[in-house]
Amino acid sequence: MEKGSDKVVWLDFNDAPDQGVALKSKHDARELKQRLLDSLQSVLIYLFPAGKQRGKQFIVGDLEGNPGKSLVVELEGSRAGMWMDFATGEGGDIFDAWARVMGIDATNRFPELVESVAQWLGVSDSQVQKPHTAKSNSVSSASIPKQVPTDELGPATGKWDYRDSQGKLIACVYRYDTAEGKEFRPWDVRSRSMKAPDPRPLYNQPQILTANQVVLVEGEKAADALIRLGMIASTAMNGANAPVAKTDWGPLKDKHVLVWPDNDEAGLEYARKASEAIANVGASSVAVLHIPDGKPDKWDAYDAIEDGMDVWSFVKNAERTVVKGETPIPMHSLGELLADTSPMPDDLIAPRVLTPGGMIVFGGAPKVGKSDFLLSWLTHMAAGEPFLELTPSRPLRVFYLQAEVQYHYLRERIQSMGLPERVSRRAANNLLVTPQLRLVLNDQGVEQVIEALQRAAAQGGVDILVIDPIRNVFDGGPEGNSENDNNAMLFFLRERVEQLRDAVNPLAGIILAHHTKKISKKQVEEDPFLALSGAGSLRGYYTTGMLLYRPDETRTDRTLVFELRNGPGLPAKCVDKSQGKWIELDAHSDRLVNQDYGAKLDAERQRKRDVIVQMIFDEAAQGRVYTSNQFAESFEGQAGLGANRTINERIAVHATKGDIKFFRNPEDYSLPMLTRSKYGYLCVEGMTVPASENIDTDTGEVKQAHFAIKPTHYKCAQTGAVLPVENPDVWVYQEEISHES
Repeated sequence: MEKGSDKVVWLDFNDAPDQGVALKSKHDARELKQRLLDSLQSVLIYLFPAGKQRGKQFIVGDLEGNPGKSLVVELEGSRAGMWMDFATGEGGDIFDAWARVMGIDATNRFPELVESVAQWLGVSDSQVQKPHTAKSNSVSSASIPKQVPTDELGPATGKWDYRDSQGKLIACVYRYDTAEGKEFRPWDVRSRSMKAPDPRPLYNQPQILTANQVVLVEGEKAADALIRLGMIASTAMNGANAPVAKTDWGPLKDKHVLVWPDNDEAGLEYARKASEAIANVGASSVAVLHIPDGKPDKWDAYDAIEDGMDVWSFVKNAERTVVKGETPIPMHSLGELLADTSPMPDDLIAPRVLTPGGMIVFGGAPKVGKSDFLLSWLTHMAAGEPFLELTPSRPLRVFYLQAEVQYHYLRERIQSMGLPERVSRRAANNLLVTPQLRLVLNDQGVEQVIEALQRAAAQGGVDILVIDPIRNVFDGGPEGNSENDNNAMLFFLRERVEQLRDAVNPLAGIILAHHTKKISKKQVEEDPFLALSGAGSLRGYYTTGMLLYRPDETRTDRTLVFELRNGPGLPAKCVDKSQGKWIELDAHSDRLVNQDYGAKLDAERQRKRDVIVQMIFDEAAQGRVYTSNQFAESFEGQAGLGANRTINERIAVHATKGDIKFFRNPEDYSLPMLTRSKYGYLCVEGMTVPASENIDTDTGEVKQAHFAIKPTHYKCAQTGAVLPVENPDVWVYQEEISHES
């Protein structure tokens, strides 16, 4: 109204859109806020995937989630959840942060904010009532809260936390509903990257810890549905797409596990693989539920509950396939053990090297003479004769399945062994050797070998089964992983090797020949048996480990070391071949002492060479490369390398030998450009640098790629000139050229 005027100006608001129906939340905001604080780290990782924890604080660039450290969130104490953006001066509590990230007006749309939090926490089963107008079904764009995407897939529509048995967060799985369908992304808490942990954890481990029975389903949604009914349920990360061999099934050890598959081929295959893996880790029993007839495709535990099924009754009474039945566990009282003075079983090979039902894993690097040693040893065992103080209890029947040497070269090797006439005569019918077999010990291969074993057993029994080498016949199970994978190795031992033994003689001994990489002196001192591929599973399974290796590649003598489970330790043996026969050498003989003395003179130079080459290799793996001067300056006085000048001199020597070469094309690997360098960046064989990350479209896992660095130049041993490398794919050492010429 204007001053001094009686006119009234009326404003017509009839064209304003209706304000819609007010949202009413069914949840207690204080309780939801406390739940957010209880899982504060998980909440912050969800809101700000690029953020990081620093002590008692969580830092990120801004409310948009950009990397940086301007925005700080307190993680502990009375101020937990409080945040401050020091770049803008803004701040608030965890509800404010949630509202800002989700684009919700916390003042005018607080009930909607509460519903958003409740749905994320998984405590809401109601739908948020959407605003509408009386005049139109359309909604003004101004009334729609801005949804800030967490990545290129848009905002997550579901989230599940994976925790260890003590409740510590290991990983999160996010669900996204896209135009192409649902997609999932894992988040590894430890590495703070969008990938699955290695190994992948099981869902709901805190409840599994104290449970006796566990239902394994396909996916977190189905697991949560059963958990709400009071059942102990779990799933593998990625459901039917879970890589069984990369999943840690250990929490199900000693549990009674019932697998409830989805009603499709993928679900049944998942159930088969998972049940076998669970049985292998020592579950008390494992069974797979049969899906009732007439259920639709992909029907699962969640659907059963939605259908109103009596799930408790179904789980208890439904038909199932037993994968592993419950067997009584034998037990003996202390009194029984003390009172039993019956004789110990005879060793198959004394002293306690191979006991009845035992297993030897005999390892060695390629070309160390492992198969030749094994053939001589087995011949003596078949003859009942001692071999390097390894003594059989009697002439043993040996079935030697070998997959390396063809028939004619096999007979040539045996005829050149120089066996005493008595040994060859007594072993003639006791040692059965296959020519080179080209088979894999899968279901079909096992059947073939069992048929041969049974033929051998019919002629006089089988005391020892030998497989040489593991690698050539290895079957890692459904996932098809190599012998380097511990779960695959465990599958091979239990489901393949044990099956062969049980088919002819459960008390037969087993000898498995296995390749190792060349063993370094440091590894010999620390633990040589870690050189075995799949050592984690093998060492927990075998009764004896044996390794044959050369302590010095320039000498012919070899060292034989033992690791016994069923007896006292045996001293290492120094062995060699003399006139076609394996003999044991006196470690204190003049020959070995003089060789050892000569070796010690070069030990320090060799150590420095190994350290420099390894450091160049390791630094490159972290994305750091050096010229010769840069390396000497950076690592002066470290790892016993000495002064700057000494390091440069050692690099020069090893560049001449070909241990170190150079590359002058850093731009091809997104590395810093070279400035004032005569040679270029240092390069060693097998060196890689990190490349861009790739997303596995099947699992959503982000994987780090690597560039293999190839040399462009080398130092000429004759002139010292820098010359172009002719073939960067072939690494040439100057010592090899000298030997060839």
